[in-house]
Amino acid sequence: MEHIPRAAWLTEAAQQQGAGNLLRVVLIVMIVGCVLTGWLLLRGYKRKDD
Repeated sequence: MEHIPRAAWLTEAAQQQGAGNLLRVVLIVMIVGCVLTGWLLLRGYKRKDD
């Protein structure tokens, strides 16, 4: 088995899949990250009125 550097492997995988799939994954990760960040930030503002 030939050793392929990680950067070369990623670029080769991106070329085989096409830019559409890579862009889709990046956008999904960004949206999920924004939702989680917003949830964590807003969770801290919740107050319990006794």
